[in-house]
Amino acid sequence: MPLILADIHDAIGTLTLNYSLKRNALSAPLVRELEDALGRFESAGVRTVVLRAEPGARVWSAGHSVDELPDGRDPLGWRDPLRSLIRSIEAFPAPVIALVEGGVWGGACELVFACDVVVASPAATFAATPAKMGVPYNASGLLTFFNAAHLHIAKEMLFTASPVSAERLERLGIVNHVVAASEIDSFVDGMARRIAANAPLAIAVMKEELRILAGAHSLSPQDFERIQGLRRIVYTSEDYQEGVRAFKERRSPVFRGQ
Repeated sequence: MPLILADIHDAIGTLTLNYSLKRNALSAPLVRELEDALGRFESAGVRTVVLRAEPGARVWSAGHSVDELPDGRDPLGWRDPLRSLIRSIEAFPAPVIALVEGGVWGGACELVFACDVVVASPAATFAATPAKMGVPYNASGLLTFFNAAHLHIAKEMLFTASPVSAERLERLGIVNHVVAASEIDSFVDGMARRIAANAPLAIAVMKEELRILAGAHSLSPQDFERIQGLRRIVYTSEDYQEGVRAFKERRSPVFRGQ
């Protein structure tokens, strides 16, 4: 069974996460299917992409597949499928709309925030959960949060790991629209059609310009090396091993700061 469903209609491509058995966890196989579909969409001249879970899903995505997290290894040697997918979303030459119903957990928050427009149902919630598992977030992932949210909001989400409602994120300008579940499909379809009717080359160029400008943060080589060194401290810690074990054993972790 495919882990995603891909469809093109009237120059609008729809990607539906179809891995409910694992709560649409962003595993390497699922990411490969998404990236392959994006490649087909680009070749077909798709002018808008809608990224969604199955209608009425209680969990939009559970984020990273825990089984694929590095086991105490140097994170620089780990090919993170989510990083590849985020780059593919950002580089896709047409707008990507995230249609969100249900819970968005962990790295799936970054995936949604990397999309160009976010439309959510009132029941949608967003929880950035790496701190619950003792996992450090990488610098480029933190930049996605930083570009989407005010620094204080990004810190609150990452430090508390508590769910934040779609309504609150709409007030903060992180979610574009909150729309009733009964109306969200037609609302997103209408927006996708309006985008698809506009000049695709102009939109592609503006999207790329905005991507470059959003990433235009100066960082010295020394600071970059320090960021990587800080992440290694966590990946080789007892807390990291405890966080992953506790998640798999379905219990609360006991962190000791070691």
